[in-house]
Amino acid sequence: MGLILGRKPGEKLHIIDAQGREIEIEVVKREDEFGNFTQLRINASRVLQIVRGEIHKDSNSN
Repeated sequence: MGLILGRKPGEKLHIIDAQGREIEIEVVKREDEFGNFTQLRINASRVLQIVRGEIHKDSNSN
C-alpha cells in the first residue's frame, strides 16, 4: 500500500510506529523551472535507521 501526498515547503508529515516512535518529515525546499528536486528534513529517534533508496536497493541486491 502506498500514499502520495503533495506538500509545500514548511509542511510536515509524521509517521508513528506501533511502539510510538515517530518520524517527522518536513519539506524544506522545492525547486521548479528545470531544477526539479525537493529537499527534505527527517527527524527520527536514533534507534531508527534512515537509508536513502539507492543505497538500500544496492545493499539488498547481494
